[in-house]
Amino acid sequence: MKGVTGMSVSEFQELEEKFEKKLKKEKQKQYEKDIKKGKRERQPGGGRIGNLETAADKLFYILFYFKCYPTFDVIGLMFGLDRSNACRNVHKLIPVLNGILKDAMVLPKRQIHTTEELFEIFPVVHDLFIDATERQIQRPKNKHKQKENYSGKKKRHTKKNTIICDENKEIRYLGPTVVGKKHDYGTFTDEFPTEPPPIPPPDTPPLPGDFRFWGDPAYIGIEKDFPWLNVIIPKKKPKGKELTQYEKHLNKLISGIRVKVEHAIGGVKRFGIVSNILRNKIKDIEDKVMEISCGLWNYHVISS
Repeated sequence: MKGVTGMSVSEFQELEEKFEKKLKKEKQKQYEKDIKKGKRERQPGGGRIGNLETAADKLFYILFYFKCYPTFDVIGLMFGLDRSNACRNVHKLIPVLNGILKDAMVLPKRQIHTTEELFEIFPVVHDLFIDATERQIQRPKNKHKQKENYSGKKKRHTKKNTIICDENKEIRYLGPTVVGKKHDYGTFTDEFPTEPPPIPPPDTPPLPGDFRFWGDPAYIGIEKDFPWLNVIIPKKKPKGKELTQYEKHLNKLISGIRVKVEHAIGGVKRFGIVSNILRNKIKDIEDKVMEISCGLWNYHVISS
């Protein structure tokens, strides 16, 4: 089960109950909307039954699509659908899957506007691990978009997201999807406020967000721009010099701790839709599939 859906049997069964309730709500909502427009008389559930009969069938279908990311021809052949129907079912079920993950509160936070909000998001977390990840997309036809999305580092066209996870490898924050050539620290400074937190009164208890930030050398500027944060980053080798044995040993220890974020990213990229070249063309799909994949990974982390 895990190999084709990314979920264990128990996780799938638990998710199925929520998925079925969400499907019924969506059908009723669509029915009421169509009735107001005078487009419909048939009750929800009426009419011909499709090949994906039950909520379990539909959940398995959309999870299989996210995990294995087959073409619509292949998934249609496997589930007895033509490619157009296979495509329609995917785009119809993506919002439902996103909805149940949102209701289960496993989707990562997407925006942070103030320092106070940053503390509220991580109330009892002491260590945060930050990194950015790139995903390959198809080469755009438009020449301007080709240049805009081309990553010289990866030698391909990519999109990038900032990811912050906690010590349990749960992804707490997912940054906006941006062009892959943008520097990791550049995306961070665009997304996070640089003003220091307000000084609390003397009798105020310590802020719950008093945490440590663990990053790689790409975030070296964070110590200067965010001096109020406790940042732990491996020391970069000075130009024309070498690191001491102590500094090398310390870097190794830091890297061994911050590898948690690499494991979290690897967990998200178990889903083929974010590890393979993205073929879908609908608006904002690059961002939506990454958000859902992070939610599915968080659901797995919390359930296990």
